[in-house]
Amino acid sequence: MSRSVLVTGAHGFVGSWLTRALLERGDRVVALDRAEPHRSGLAVQGIDAEVAVVQADLRDADAFGEALADHRVDTVFHLGAQTLVGAARASPAETFETNVRGTWTVLEACRTAEVERIVVASSDKAYGAHSELPYREDFPLRANSPYEASKAAADIIARSYWASYGLPVAVTRFANIYGGGDLNFSRLVPEAVIAAIDARPPVLRSDGSPERDFLYVEDATRAYLAIAEALDRDRAARGEAFNAGAGRPHSVIEVLRLVAAVSGAEIEPEVRGDGTPTGEIDRQYVDPTKLRELTGWEPRVDLRDGLGRTVEWYRGHPEIRPDAVAD
Repeated sequence: MSRSVLVTGAHGFVGSWLTRALLERGDRVVALDRAEPHRSGLAVQGIDAEVAVVQADLRDADAFGEALADHRVDTVFHLGAQTLVGAARASPAETFETNVRGTWTVLEACRTAEVERIVVASSDKAYGAHSELPYREDFPLRANSPYEASKAAADIIARSYWASYGLPVAVTRFANIYGGGDLNFSRLVPEAVIAAIDARPPVLRSDGSPERDFLYVEDATRAYLAIAEALDRDRAARGEAFNAGAGRPHSVIEVLRLVAAVSGAEIEPEVRGDGTPTGEIDRQYVDPTKLRELTGWEPRVDLRDGLGRTVEWYRGHPEIRPDAVAD
């Protein structure tokens, strides 16, 4: 059955891939963003003409409610957020406004409109730092930096709407998502891939030792869809958080070596950091068992294959280049 789906942050990297997957299965999609971005993921994907775009701020309750009513939305994927750790540290108040106030505004509008299913993007960063690994959904949220705190707060607020109001909502705590079409070149994978293609040293903000869990973007979109479907059929999904990731960590240096291997480039990084960047966690990865047991979801693309696909995507889109090398 075709659904009417609203995606906040649809112009972004993950949002545009999710939108593509929704269109491919026959859903009608409404994209909500406060302004047309300089470079849109929907345009890069070539699907902007297939999507109804509503320009509104996440914090504008009236505009969001009108969008739900006008398009008879039955499903919301809330991905719109300020997603950069460094930007959150520099401007915490703006980050809290967008990520926290924006989330409760979305949830209140969904409650009023009686939206049937809502999936809210949290992050594995909401866990903060734990000595025990991998992270499981029952771990406490120990946020210490502004970005982590914003995601942890939004996470808790979202889940409270099921407990308090019966709103069918679930929260995602996904690992680092990567793949073609990521236009934020301060992130490790797009910076390393473009550097390999351009035969220049990739810029590292760390010393290469931090370890992360990496999730290919198409595996992430399948996880989003699986969680939304679970909200329909299984009360056990409602009010819950779900991890998704590969279930093992990879160091920054290991990622660079794999990019070199799959691209055929010999690259040596330009190291601009010492240890782990300020405000980030040294080592983390998530346990995806809960999602697998409820929905059958498992990642299909390992890191080497995913990086190979990513390299080929950027090679096929030579017009996609950073405005400037991130520092």
